[in-house]
Amino acid sequence: MAKLEDITVGSHLTGIAGNEPVDVVAVQWYGNNVIEITYKNSKGVPGTQLLYRENEESIQVEDKHLPWSFDADGNQVRLASEAYRIGLAHLFDPYLAVHTSSVEPLPHQISAVYQEMLPRLPLRYVLADDPGAGKTIMTGLFIKELMARGSLKRCLIVSPGSLVEQWQDELFQKFHLHFDILTNDRIESAATGNVFNEVDLCICRLDKLARNDAIQEKLKVSEWDLIVCDEAHKMSATVWGGEVKYTRRFLLGRLLSNITKNFLLLTATPHNGKEEDFHLFLSLIDPDRFEGIHGKSQQAVDVSDVMRRLVKEELLKFDGTPLFPERIAYTVNYDLSDMEAKLYAAVTDYVQEEFNRADNLNNDRRTTVGFALTILQRRLASSPEAIYQSLHRRRERLEHRLAEERLGKRGAEITGDFDDFDDDDLPPNEQENLEEKVVDHASAAATIAELEAEIKTLKRLEQMANQVRISGIDRKWEELSRLLQDNEKMFGGDGQREKLIIFTEHKDTLNYLTDKIRSLLGNKEAVITIHGGMLRDERRKAEQLFKQDVGVRVLIATDAAGEGINLQRAHLMINYDLPWNPNRLEQRFGRIHRIGQTEVCHLWNLVASETREGFVFQRLFQKLEEERQALGGKVFDILGKMTFNNRSLRELLIEAVRYGNDPKVKARLNEVVDNTINRGEFQKLIEENALTDDVMDVHTVMAIKEDMERMEAHKLQPHFIEAFFVEAFQSVGGKIRRREKGRYEITSVPYAVRNRDTQIGYGEPVLHRYERVCFDKEFCNVQGLTPAALICPGHPLLDATLDLVRERGVDVMKRGTVFIDDSDYSTSARLLFYIEDAIQDGKILKDGSRRTISKHVHFVELDEHGKAAGAGYAPYWDYRAADEAETPAVLKWAQTQNWLSSGVEDMAKSYAITNLIPSHFAEVKGRKEAMLDKTAKAVKDRMTAEIQYWDYRAGELQQKEAAGKTNSKLNSKLASRRADDLTARMQARLDEIEMERRISPMPPVVTGGALIIPKGLLRILTGSGAPSTFGTGDRQAVEYAAMDAVLQIEASLGYQPKDVSAAKCGYDVESYVPEAMRQRLTAYALRMIEVKGRKKGATTVTVSKNEILTALNKPDEFILAIVEVDGKNTHTIYLKHPFKSAPDFTATSVNFDVQDLIAESEILYQK
Repeated sequence: MAKLEDITVGSHLTGIAGNEPVDVVAVQWYGNNVIEITYKNSKGVPGTQLLYRENEESIQVEDKHLPWSFDADGNQVRLASEAYRIGLAHLFDPYLAVHTSSVEPLPHQISAVYQEMLPRLPLRYVLADDPGAGKTIMTGLFIKELMARGSLKRCLIVSPGSLVEQWQDELFQKFHLHFDILTNDRIESAATGNVFNEVDLCICRLDKLARNDAIQEKLKVSEWDLIVCDEAHKMSATVWGGEVKYTRRFLLGRLLSNITKNFLLLTATPHNGKEEDFHLFLSLIDPDRFEGIHGKSQQAVDVSDVMRRLVKEELLKFDGTPLFPERIAYTVNYDLSDMEAKLYAAVTDYVQEEFNRADNLNNDRRTTVGFALTILQRRLASSPEAIYQSLHRRRERLEHRLAEERLGKRGAEITGDFDDFDDDDLPPNEQENLEEKVVDHASAAATIAELEAEIKTLKRLEQMANQVRISGIDRKWEELSRLLQDNEKMFGGDGQREKLIIFTEHKDTLNYLTDKIRSLLGNKEAVITIHGGMLRDERRKAEQLFKQDVGVRVLIATDAAGEGINLQRAHLMINYDLPWNPNRLEQRFGRIHRIGQTEVCHLWNLVASETREGFVFQRLFQKLEEERQALGGKVFDILGKMTFNNRSLRELLIEAVRYGNDPKVKARLNEVVDNTINRGEFQKLIEENALTDDVMDVHTVMAIKEDMERMEAHKLQPHFIEAFFVEAFQSVGGKIRRREKGRYEITSVPYAVRNRDTQIGYGEPVLHRYERVCFDKEFCNVQGLTPAALICPGHPLLDATLDLVRERGVDVMKRGTVFIDDSDYSTSARLLFYIEDAIQDGKILKDGSRRTISKHVHFVELDEHGKAAGAGYAPYWDYRAADEAETPAVLKWAQTQNWLSSGVEDMAKSYAITNLIPSHFAEVKGRKEAMLDKTAKAVKDRMTAEIQYWDYRAGELQQKEAAGKTNSKLNSKLASRRADDLTARMQARLDEIEMERRISPMPPVVTGGALIIPKGLLRILTGSGAPSTFGTGDRQAVEYAAMDAVLQIEASLGYQPKDVSAAKCGYDVESYVPEAMRQRLTAYALRMIEVKGRKKGATTVTVSKNEILTALNKPDEFILAIVEVDGKNTHTIYLKHPFKSAPDFTATSVNFDVQDLIAESEILYQK
């Protein structure tokens, strides 16, 4: 009980916020019977409350008090402490997503996520690495890291239709993330009417969103934590005649940018060669900084803080060697037979004539007929089978339409805007179906007579095509057959046929080639196909067969199916048909020239140079090869960026088909190709393709490798997570049993865990039971065994269990416990504190608080003299809980210690404020201010130029209006209003930047603690056992001698050793391996040596739990050095792989027999 008069500023009260103690920071009296107090709880969160006289009975005021009661169960505190640490997993395991995903990321992927993107939260960024660099992997890692930080629950991925299934597959297979594809049925069947508010993790087709206003209205009222746009260059706008032409996709990109906290654009081609268009594209990331076409829009801008671009030739593996091998392309020319040449001429004349007739049609019909005719021309070049079947189907469909016309019915026509048709808009099967439908239906015929004439022509052409088909003469196939049988590159050193991919554009040709090649090879199983009409599972099965089955040697694929598969198992490719889109050429080559490819990649392009389009291709490939010899493989990286006098390759080929028999046109086409593909233009395109100064040299790669090794030594997954979960799950009533190696069965998930998941979970639900779970990703899929769910941060079962344990353990961490340090024989007790420190900026959140931009957690130990030291990553693992006999003696002693009851928590906070926060604050402030300075300057420069332009225009228009000259589109008032709006917008943005500049540290918060009693003091307090004759001083002497011996050995071996024992990181010596000494560059860069000194004759050695788990985390780098000390003489033995399994949860250390350890380990060194 306490009197109100006893409550003053600085009082320590209980009974205000349950059993949790609070500190009073202000007191206000109202009369004689009521006071208003302002207080802070243990987390530093303020609160206010009125206290009346009747409250005096429930309140306790303590003056001399222990900071905690230290009466909590030690094992409960360890469990709650580990739950607290895993809840902040990203702070203790900086590469958490790497350790919990089925990927082995490369240096450029690590640097993109961990050095470029995560430090820039909230993120507005363009990731523009070359095709094949693994942008899906980088995105998956980024998503998992945001989830681990509690920063992502809702994520939308927008991609071209042809890639949505690949996204879904890769996110699930590599990152265990379940994303739903938003189909028409899913959108229409939404229970609330708005699917975007119902699904937290989803993938949507780009044009499904861009072309549907009703769906966009629903999208506008949704909010997302992250939106990712793949192939984001499709969201471009263009500047034409001094005005901006906004596309529907660009406007969608602007909408998406406004409804998400983090916005990530993925593209391999961010720059189309026009600086103004590039700035408009970047305005999706930051409109204030990049939008506007006046002033400096022609000048290149510094984008290094909003975009990362690395080209293939600059990417390296961890051993410092190039990631991608060389690429070589060959042109294989063939001549048409007389029959084929006549058929080509006749069909091309028909296509030319129909093109001329289509010029007189309205826009939609003209572009549709033009699209159909280009498909027909491409099929003519594909194979006799393809052109015959196409002519046959077209003739039948037009005859059907003619019959309807004669009956007075208007035959259904297919029309659409095919001017901006994009191969990637549709999924594979829809793409192929659309081409079939259009090529069979679309006709320029306007009357029955014209339709009859066209059908007559088609009959004649069909007959000619059939004669070529049944003659068996096919020069193109003969050339391919010769290539397959005679080219030495088709066979490996053992004479076995190499795996080969053949790309065709048409299913008819695919079927034709399949029969031909199976007959040639004499083995039906050696050839498989992938095309757009196959079901998703069938395509995936075919892909795996090609990769894994040694009997499958040839894959024949259409473009539509080739889009989303990775086929680096092969390094040979043939383009049987050439795409009219250079992006497709680049993408096809990218199927084999991607991460994992180790062989030089060879590509053959089949070209009939005497045909009109073949003539253009021949010239194009000839010039490309000339430039490749000078510039290397980079020429293939910019195929998709090439334009020919601002025209696409498709337009060039159509011109060749329509007018290519004119010598003047031929000469001009040659000139256009030559002007486009020359050294100067290519060099310019390559420089534009680079865009940023990002490079990844060997030294950068080695620095990343070294840092990863250091961090992986104390990674949470799998061993720390496994030890925690098994104990925690059983503590909340769950039933879990060990099964095969590394795998468990969960027979019952308690209601409390499932109910908690319904409160906090998202994505997949917690199940009632799990047939198999594991903690190491290596044990997820074991041949012959049931697949196991990977329990890791982000998995709903672990998250629900964590939340339950944290809730139940919140008071025990603040009550504290007594831990015994059995490795310390001194008599000086210590206090262990868990301290959080955070940095905030001035941005105000919805709840009125300021935004936290960085957070650290420290474990710190204080002795009675106020001396502080870092306690490592999880010190409670190395201390055991005091038993029932020891606790009373320790607590009785603690009550007599003045230093334990006089502001010791303040000492901990003071240590944090003096030693921890300044460096954290300086690092965050320096990084953020540099970014904000750059942004503020760019915003001010860009928007000032726009304002000045509109001010000038307003004055100019005012003068014209005074002279009686008016402008119907723009007047002086409108121009002046634009200038005013821009001024207000600039000021608002600069004010927002100024708020972000208000960076300040928050007061440190002590979240938990314990009293650490060394073994020497415990013996005195309990009166148990005589002190050892081998004193503390002797032990220190042995430890110093052992450390000195190991440091000397490492230096003598040529390594660069460093004593890191004070950091308590699970080992004592970090020894750097110079690059020249590594057996191979992929070998590790660090040797992590735990030193165990012992006096001569000692037969055992004690190893702490942290040391054992570090050894299991880094089995190849960890070395246990046992040093026997005999006066000035030492005998040292290095052991590799000394530990086979992790100790039990309650164990803090393990005593090993030295001879048993030596017998079971690999001996690396003895001296």
